[in-house]
Amino acid sequence: MADERTTSNVPLEAGAKPAAGKRARAARPVREGSGNGLWDRPQLLNLISDTLMVVGAAGLGYAAVAALSRLPVYPLREVVVTTPLAQVTTAQLEYAARSSLRGNFFTVDLDDVRGAFEKLPWVRRADVRRRWPGGIEVRLEEHVASAYWRVGETGDMRLVNRYGEVFTAASNAKMPVFSGPEGSSGVLLAKFDEFSGKLGPLGKQLVGVSLSAREAWQLKMEDGLTIELGHDQAKAPIDERLARFVGYYPKARTQLNMNVAVVDLRYPGGFALRPIPAPEPVGKQVSKKGK
Repeated sequence: MADERTTSNVPLEAGAKPAAGKRARAARPVREGSGNGLWDRPQLLNLISDTLMVVGAAGLGYAAVAALSRLPVYPLREVVVTTPLAQVTTAQLEYAARSSLRGNFFTVDLDDVRGAFEKLPWVRRADVRRRWPGGIEVRLEEHVASAYWRVGETGDMRLVNRYGEVFTAASNAKMPVFSGPEGSSGVLLAKFDEFSGKLGPLGKQLVGVSLSAREAWQLKMEDGLTIELGHDQAKAPIDERLARFVGYYPKARTQLNMNVAVVDLRYPGGFALRPIPAPEPVGKQVSKKGK
């Protein structure tokens, strides 16, 4: 009698032969999402781990710096100014140092220190660096004043340094006075030297240069003489008119025998002289006697 055995109902591939004495097993269904979890992605785990380590190290570093800044180690003991000073006083240096030095040798903010010194009236630039083991080294560049600067409407006086920069400070030095539109101080400084050289043969010292908003020039001499140059003209340049004035003025003044207050050089072919106004005569005082 034949032996009847149950067989699997899974169909075989074409040409495949079932194994003798073994039953074919049905394939297990694959669950959706298996093998794609966080713990199955080592690269992502490594990235997260590295990020946490960096954040942790930064936090520890910040905590260490904060703790170090509170400890009385490597304190700042001195501020050394390495440049000789002509205008900045010791009291000003001490004020700048006390108002900006915070922390110790490692934690002090050099930008704050530099800014405090550059706010001093006569300081043009400050260079600050650490000086081991507990000092700050400061190199200062002072302004060298070349002229006074009269502010337009207010008439306040400031100073112009040798680079043509306007700064605020107090001075009693004898210097020329400039006035002009904002930002023109460098031009006036250069023109002052140029005009001084051209007026040299007259033996008069130039003490003031003014430039109007419409770019008209006016010069002031030491003896009070005012020279109206006006605008620079293509047909009659300022240099040409100024050279004519220097060549003819001494002779014209002698012939006219007058004290000149203003010289007007705005004419293309000559110049005009305006005398100093004569003082008004003092009237006689008539006394009346009472009867």
